[in-house]
Amino acid sequence: MVNGMEGYIVSLIIFTAILAVFGLGLNLQWGFTGLINFGHVAFMTLGAYTTALLSSIDIPWLPLPLQILGAVILGATLAAALGLLIGFSTLRLREDYLAIVTIGVSEIVRLIALNEEWLTRGSFGIQRYPLPLGQFSPNLPTRLGMIAILLLVIGIAYCRLWQWMGQQLQPISRSQLVTSLVPIVGYLVSLAVLIVGIGLGARSLKAAANLPSWVLGLGLLSAIVGTSLLYAWLAKRFLLPLAARTTALSLVWVSILSLLGGWLTTIAAIALYHYDRSPTKNGLMWIAVLLVALIYQALQALVRSPWGRILKAIREDEFVARALGKNVFWYKLQAFMLGGFIAGIAGALYAWQLTVVYPDNFQPLLTFNAWTIVVLGGAGNNLGTILGAAIFWAYQSVTRFILSDIIPLDDARLGAFRVMMIGLLLMVLMVWRPQGILGNKEELTLGR
Repeated sequence: MVNGMEGYIVSLIIFTAILAVFGLGLNLQWGFTGLINFGHVAFMTLGAYTTALLSSIDIPWLPLPLQILGAVILGATLAAALGLLIGFSTLRLREDYLAIVTIGVSEIVRLIALNEEWLTRGSFGIQRYPLPLGQFSPNLPTRLGMIAILLLVIGIAYCRLWQWMGQQLQPISRSQLVTSLVPIVGYLVSLAVLIVGIGLGARSLKAAANLPSWVLGLGLLSAIVGTSLLYAWLAKRFLLPLAARTTALSLVWVSILSLLGGWLTTIAAIALYHYDRSPTKNGLMWIAVLLVALIYQALQALVRSPWGRILKAIREDEFVARALGKNVFWYKLQAFMLGGFIAGIAGALYAWQLTVVYPDNFQPLLTFNAWTIVVLGGAGNNLGTILGAAIFWAYQSVTRFILSDIIPLDDARLGAFRVMMIGLLLMVLMVWRPQGILGNKEELTLGR
């Protein structure tokens, strides 16, 4: 049973990473630049089909890894070229024209994939194309190195999230320090729950994982000591000078994320340790997580640069940016193309995860999912987009099994009900926190 759960968690991580990359492209276009793109799936379609088609061509003189890499780069480049074509003809018009054109282009691309059988094989789809790391058989030191990189990436993500949480907490007066007894107790309880949760998880996975005792013990000790130090730093830095209610809620939030993330990370590390069980999926999980980290860091550097500040200025009021001598059209075009390039990379990951590419895999619902992720996490916040992808796919995965037992509906109607529930949750979110979970209400002024 644990083996099945391990495979399911690996697929869960891969799909979350795909949606995160896909959402990051849309967040650059809309969250940072204010470009309304309702046909974002068109870029993913080009990336997926180009990667699958070019990877399946037999080129004897070119090593397969380089061929796959070249296919991904060319697919993302074609997606960027589509962004150039769309943007060059519409970005000088009003935003609603861009939205209408992108919807039409996404359907045109999907219908071309469906009807041009000489190129895309039509409704039969593209099958049996090579996958990255499909024939890779790493030794133990290589596997441990891959696990170390995975843990490093996830650790950096947690640090970023904790930094954001620290910025949200507000100081109080000395007279209110007595009320900090409540969050102190909450801190100790949450830390105890974390330690117990890690211990129980390691115990339940030990038999199926067949890990050496020293590996399991070292991992358990590192998780407890590392998280305890982070919790202690959080308590020293934020706990005592802060209001009881705010700090207690923040610690509960961190505890939940730590428990969930630690469990998923443990299973992902075990999957990489036992690479030979499912080499394609385990390797793809490692590639997907690494790509999310690289794209996130690159986008963070870009949006904090002068180029990114100009994009934000265009989003807020493009007439002011134009009055300052900036070529607004050129910056919009760059952002639109780069967002398409990133979505093309997401398309390659999507093709590898599905192992077969059909036109029906690229319905407009994917664009709706990307918008949901960006709005949920917070437009104009890349970390929020990644968090939104994790929450969204967790909702999709959980409701797929729970709702069927609660609501007596067939599969088609149940799927429609799940989409309706997403819309309802977004409405509640817009009332409660219109800027999204990690969004900045003062900075984000879209629609004013």
